[in-house]
Amino acid sequence: MTTFTVEKMSCGACVKHVTKAVQSVDAGADVAIDLATGKVEVTPTPADAAAIVRAITEAGYPTRLGD
Repeated sequence: MTTFTVEKMSCGACVKHVTKAVQSVDAGADVAIDLATGKVEVTPTPADAAAIVRAITEAGYPTRLGD
């Protein structure tokens, strides 16, 4: 599992957009999102975490690994 910190998520639509962004990089990823903390957990550990950071950020949600 890899955890990302994602900003600007506030609703169910945000969750869908972030999930879609992650799965555009890793179609088989399981994505768990906690809106209250801004944490996104991706399982299994992605081969290219930087690509997921880019995909989520490009979807409009500034993202970084961990925290």
